[in-house]
Amino acid sequence: MLRFPSFLRHTLAAGFVLLLTDATAQTTAKTDSLNLRKIYDEALLRGQSYENLRYLTGKIGGRLSGSPQAEQAVQWGKTTMEKLGLDRVYLQEVMVPHWVRGAKEKGEIRADKGKGVDMNVCALGGSVGTNGKLRAQVVEVKTWAELAALPDEKIRGRFVLFNRPMNPAYIESGQAYGEAGDQRRNGAVEAAKRGAVGALVRSLSLAHDEFPHTGAMRYDDKVTKIPAAALSTNGADRLSQLLKADPGLTFELEMACQTLPDVKSYNVVGEIKGTKYPDEIIVVGGHLDSWDLAEGAHDDGTGCVQSMEALRLLKAAGLKPERTVRAVLFMNEENGVRGGNKYAELAKAANEKHLAAMESDGGGFTPRGFNIEAPAATVKKIQQWQPLFRPYGSGEFTAGHAGTDIEPLKEQTKALIGYDCDSQRYFDIHHTGADTFDKVNRRELELGGASMAGLIYLLSKYGL
Repeated sequence: MLRFPSFLRHTLAAGFVLLLTDATAQTTAKTDSLNLRKIYDEALLRGQSYENLRYLTGKIGGRLSGSPQAEQAVQWGKTTMEKLGLDRVYLQEVMVPHWVRGAKEKGEIRADKGKGVDMNVCALGGSVGTNGKLRAQVVEVKTWAELAALPDEKIRGRFVLFNRPMNPAYIESGQAYGEAGDQRRNGAVEAAKRGAVGALVRSLSLAHDEFPHTGAMRYDDKVTKIPAAALSTNGADRLSQLLKADPGLTFELEMACQTLPDVKSYNVVGEIKGTKYPDEIIVVGGHLDSWDLAEGAHDDGTGCVQSMEALRLLKAAGLKPERTVRAVLFMNEENGVRGGNKYAELAKAANEKHLAAMESDGGGFTPRGFNIEAPAATVKKIQQWQPLFRPYGSGEFTAGHAGTDIEPLKEQTKALIGYDCDSQRYFDIHHTGADTFDKVNRRELELGGASMAGLIYLLSKYGL
């Protein structure tokens, strides 16, 4: 019998173990690749996201918190998830703000010379009304420093036009949106501190068009509340040009918006129980509410239907998640985040263990990958799955902001994950009357849901 020296026997044994480990890893990777292919095949051949979105946008439409349409959407979400045959579907009660726009807003430039110029305007979410027609001169600023440098007499009794455009040099349009958003959020408060009677804000968009963009603004109870309206980008440019020619022109604004008492609403929750670790939860969600100017298709109807579809895809592909997977349609992301806060509050009270939370709230455009908020070691662990997604165009796994509704879970979970898609067109329609079903591409939408389901499958199988 051939005998090897002791050191050589140990070396050969170690090599044999490495070969077995490598072979096992290759088999596992192949299995995962095949299972992801099953998910994508199901999405592209029999996906339901697009038709679900057609119903949500066409039959229900815009779903501002507290509105009858928001209530209809809750019942639709619950019924739709019940039809999926999930292990559990239920509602989480949450009190939400109830702001109403009222009659269509009117805006007009009135110059000393020539006739008035009608403007496309819309109230910012949460604004007070004008109590009839409000007419005043206008002062334009592009930065907070410009506002601070103006003497009070140049601001008192006037509208302040906040006219800083989004920076087109940024590759990620969301970065430009975030940077310019302080005007919308804080413009009315800062203008009122100086005696202004109203705030006019350039729409947060890189497009040059006639659509005014709404969105949430805030007040300070210690400062007089003044009306705040958005002008389209073209309108803001037009007003700026006319001001240079005639600094004494006036602007007339009429808005009937008001805030009513809070209303009872709900998050909609559906889940598949994990087969091995049912107490570990993976959440995937979008926000069910939307602004009222259009149908809320990309913001965030797409995120809702993709989240529900992710669970359906797992079931249809015959993949039983080892950890509990929960889809949540959050209520009130747009003007309060009450739904996200309530979900986190209830999860903490129940001592639930959340492994990861995923959100889709950047539109239903072509998938790119995922943004991850987690410690560096966790980000690196998730990034090891990038090669599995590259064939589908979803292989960009980067550290970054994950989402507003899951942010309250940050201290209760190992990772927050934001579905990331091509954002170049998103802010053209975001918060406008153009956010309609016809702007959504079926394949892009279904591919996004499959990408989300694929990552959920891996998280459920391997944990973090």
